[in-house]
Amino acid sequence: MRKLTTDEAQARLGSLKNWTLEGDAIRKQYVFGSFREAVSFTVRLAFEAEEADHHPEIAISYKRVTLVYSTHAAGGLTERDFAGAAAADRISWV
Repeated sequence: MRKLTTDEAQARLGSLKNWTLEGDAIRKQYVFGSFREAVSFTVRLAFEAEEADHHPEIAISYKRVTLVYSTHAAGGLTERDFAGAAAADRISWV
């Protein structure tokens, strides 16, 4: 799995909404209507991540869910991170 260059990562960010490049990772915070919605989203994402065998860092703080994608084995971002981010956006309702 090839690590993307910074320019490649920046180019791929254009296809994602509200994701930011932070070092060797991409990050997004979702704000849901309730804690229950935040946890529900996280559970749905867990199934997507398991199927893809690629898992984000997930932090839940009441109605907020923060996701961070990076491929540790590659030492940075890969196509799998952007696919995971796109999947998260696809299942999100906010």
